[in-house]
Amino acid sequence: MAGRKRLRQLMSLVLVPSLFVLSLTFAQSPENASANKKEAIDYSLTVDSNRRGPAIDNTMYGVFFEDINRAADGGLYAELIQNRSFEYDPVDNPAYKPLTAWTETATGGASGTARVMNDDGRLNEKNRRYLQLDLDGSKDKKERFGVTNAGYNSGIAVEAGKKYDFTVWARTDQSSGTPLTVELHDVSDSRDALAAPLQITVRGDRWTKYSGTFTARTTSTTGRLSVTAGGRGTVRLDMVSLFPRDTFKGRTNGMRKDLAQKIAALNPGFLRFPGGCLVNTGSHEAYEAPDWERQRSYQWKDTIGPVEERATNANFWGYNQSYGLGYYEYFQFAEDIGAMPLPVVPALVNGCGENRTTDDPELLQRHIQDTLDLIEFANGPVTSTWGKKRAEMGHPEPFGLSHIAVGNEETLPDEFFKRFTQFREAIEAEYPEITVISNSGPDDSGPVFDRAWELNREADVDMVDEHYYNSPAWFLENNDRYDSYDRQGPKVFLGEYASQDNRFFNALAEAAFMTGLERNADIVKMASYAPLLANVDDVQWRPDMIWFDNSQSWGSTSYEVQKLFMNHVGDEVVPSKASSIPVPTEPITGAIGLSTWATSAAYDDVKVISADGDTLFSDDFSNGARQWTHATEHGSWKIQDGAYVQSDTSAENTMVTAGDPDWQNYDLRVKATKQSGSEGFLIAFGVKDTGNYYWWNLGGWGNTRSAVEKAVDGGKQTMIENETQIETDREYDIRIEVRGRQVTLFLDGRKWGSFTDDQVAEPFRQVVTRDKATGELIVKVVNAQEAPARTRIDLGEVDVAPTARLITLQGDPDAVNTADSQPIKPRRSVINSIDQTFTHTFPAHSVTFMRIKPNTSKKP
Repeated sequence: MAGRKRLRQLMSLVLVPSLFVLSLTFAQSPENASANKKEAIDYSLTVDSNRRGPAIDNTMYGVFFEDINRAADGGLYAELIQNRSFEYDPVDNPAYKPLTAWTETATGGASGTARVMNDDGRLNEKNRRYLQLDLDGSKDKKERFGVTNAGYNSGIAVEAGKKYDFTVWARTDQSSGTPLTVELHDVSDSRDALAAPLQITVRGDRWTKYSGTFTARTTSTTGRLSVTAGGRGTVRLDMVSLFPRDTFKGRTNGMRKDLAQKIAALNPGFLRFPGGCLVNTGSHEAYEAPDWERQRSYQWKDTIGPVEERATNANFWGYNQSYGLGYYEYFQFAEDIGAMPLPVVPALVNGCGENRTTDDPELLQRHIQDTLDLIEFANGPVTSTWGKKRAEMGHPEPFGLSHIAVGNEETLPDEFFKRFTQFREAIEAEYPEITVISNSGPDDSGPVFDRAWELNREADVDMVDEHYYNSPAWFLENNDRYDSYDRQGPKVFLGEYASQDNRFFNALAEAAFMTGLERNADIVKMASYAPLLANVDDVQWRPDMIWFDNSQSWGSTSYEVQKLFMNHVGDEVVPSKASSIPVPTEPITGAIGLSTWATSAAYDDVKVISADGDTLFSDDFSNGARQWTHATEHGSWKIQDGAYVQSDTSAENTMVTAGDPDWQNYDLRVKATKQSGSEGFLIAFGVKDTGNYYWWNLGGWGNTRSAVEKAVDGGKQTMIENETQIETDREYDIRIEVRGRQVTLFLDGRKWGSFTDDQVAEPFRQVVTRDKATGELIVKVVNAQEAPARTRIDLGEVDVAPTARLITLQGDPDAVNTADSQPIKPRRSVINSIDQTFTHTFPAHSVTFMRIKPNTSKKP
């Protein structure tokens, strides 16, 4: 995950006698029905069924799990207690404290104190905090004092008749023992019991694990767990846990069943984990004395062994991660869903906005050795040190690790590659069978991308991990991205990609792009959409594939598209060609704008001059700012010292606009001065509305680089970029020249760069693959436009069965799947009259898969 940059960008088969088409659909809205009444556009699709294209690996599509949007604790990891070991801390989130998610509770007039301790009485070295209850009660059993946990979202979710296993580590200073009452109840004042309470007696002043099981009497999503103690003295508690018995595959310390099932239903070929920005942010030191660093990169040895002995960490995305879901569980989950495990390890070059290197040769060698130990943990025999550890955790057989990635989205390619080379050499020397994957930074293009690819090619790296998140238009425009890649160069792992929203139109654009991935299966060997999971109450990023709360989950429109592609990949590409409709290329038109991001800046002498030399607009702000309109509600704009100043350094996207949306072929001139803050200037042109414009982002991304970004319906894509930074208190002379679709940019009289925005967002895309097991041709067609596509399909010299089950994936382009409504979902039907040549109309806004079976009924 490309961290801070991405956050800012988003401000915005069994043989059957017939062939079938599988797709997604929903009941048409009036708007969509109207769209389908548009006159059909004629296309042709020709399949060269006698030729073979690239083979498609079983790992073509997979999933990437990163603990973002509370994907682990409160998500896939089935633990129901939040902050179970009292490790929450302001370093995780400024609002956190050790008793976050806990409240003191008392019955029968009892009193006492609850304190979180960090001393030598702790449970173990890495689980450093525990709860101490000092009791002032009597022998009256009604007097009890303790704490109550609120769980995640609206509370602890339980289902009537299901079992829930409770465990706690405890010790007491009372020789006669301390009675604990554990209650599972509703949040309501009546404290309605959701299950019969558990009675536990803590004995002895050494840490001991106690357990019990609840059977839920009723269903609730607002449950609470209370642990109260009776009597006097001191009782200590740690690792307070409530786990559903019904986890995925019945695993102890396992996965939440509905989320795991949705992931398994994708039939992923691989599982990439644990990140993402978790891998290459924070300190790379170990969690140990004297510093006990909480903000550190994800280091696998912290995450294995008994859960009560595992460390916790400050999650990059603003919360705490418990490591209950660790490397052993990741490997086990990959095995359970039939996916190849693909771990990512830190390279000691930080990314995701941190952009620094760790120059410590001894620490680097420790991480390299940790990576070698990881391979032994995954694959080593039980007689090896780490293979024995794996066996002790319950898995004597090797996990079959074959690929490992080093680093994630590093923006310092030379520094990264020096370190990557040392990892690669060490791994290849000891484990030559392991494929070591490099990466190309956080973007689809630009100087970091180009330099990274240059280094990867020179070193003959096996595979390069590319990441990008762009607008739907970009995905429609770049279907041919990999057509021109060097067939002799490194292979591509598209480890993270998505279109910037969760509307169905985003999913259509992604589907169109995926046809290009499959067509280039000889280059693109693996691909995974990201992010995978999002808790509705804790979202750092949108789009996301699977959404959930504490009791239910649902797939986004992109989930349905990904599931469709991943379950019907095929084994090889069959060459095919489709016609396209030329789209007229109109000149860039639009008004102008000024904006800032976490920066105070002054703008002056704004002029727009036509290509013929006529002045279209001029403002030196001597008469105020009457010509300007606030496009957002952010920022504090005022005339100050003869300039237009935005002074709020905490405000993001403060755009003001002026001029005519029909302007074309003009020069925009402006003088700009950064006054304070973390970035530079945002000069907009071609402004249609708040979601559709271009802007020159000078000193963006924490003043680390500059780029021109194009926004289409709020989603952005980068047109050109370099490493320009902006100085404070220096006046810059900025000129943007717009001619047709070409834009040339000048900074202080020097040409900064230029680009031509002439790529066509072709809405009709296709690919054909073959399933060797069934002999079927799988024809995959995306029609991402408002008009139906009447298409003449020529299958070549192939004899096919005459009938097909046909389902067209169709929906309103603005449709969004939610907890209450999933308008985009699969449906099946039957059609007839299939032949070597036939005509089919692909509805507007649709994805269609046809599995065309050879005709086996004819006698030779």
